[in-house]
Amino acid sequence: MRAPFVSFRYGARLLALKALTTFFVVSVATAQPVVVAALGDSLTAGYGLPQEEGFVPVLQGWLSEQGAEVELRNAGVSGDTTAGGLSRVEWTLTEDVDALIVELGGNDMLRGVDPAASRGNLDGILKAAEARDLPVLLVGLAASGNFGPDYKAAFDAMYPELAETYGTLLYPDFFAVLTGREDQAAARRELMQGDGIHPSAEGVRLIVQDIGPRVLELIERVE
Repeated sequence: MRAPFVSFRYGARLLALKALTTFFVVSVATAQPVVVAALGDSLTAGYGLPQEEGFVPVLQGWLSEQGAEVELRNAGVSGDTTAGGLSRVEWTLTEDVDALIVELGGNDMLRGVDPAASRGNLDGILKAAEARDLPVLLVGLAASGNFGPDYKAAFDAMYPELAETYGTLLYPDFFAVLTGREDQAAARRELMQGDGIHPSAEGVRLIVQDIGPRVLELIERVE
């Protein structure tokens, strides 16, 4: 008469073990880091700096210090334009990518590319992310006045307008924390490289501290 009872106890233990195993597997799966691709140009790539002092590695370290479980992928290519970014966005967005940072347009501006063309390319990149239902952080730049006020107005406006159209997060100006300093001569000397275009290691550190909270918001948008 005891055999069925023993069998029942064994079966209950087996079911409990299976449930525990399933819970462990699910827990491990959900603990995987959020994968964020950073699609950009030399500012993203970390031009002129040791690898560990570039934008993506420093941002990765900052996010880790905040306790974020995230893997940043450096998809920055020095010299790239918005057209180049559009041409490689599909293979940048691999199946495991959960979110996208877009930092492009600086080289378009330096070359005097029509802002309408740059806007169209950024629009295509955002469409690709939207098709994958990926949250995006769009990082803008402020154009210089070299090509006149109309060019600057059109260029500067494309980032906030596209962000509003697609509902993306926006960081309006990659260099805002540097250009906003009172002593611009000191900022250029200490926070920029000799070319006057790319940030120094200290400049990158300040930029990361300022943009970091926006990246945390991006991570929070990942479902």
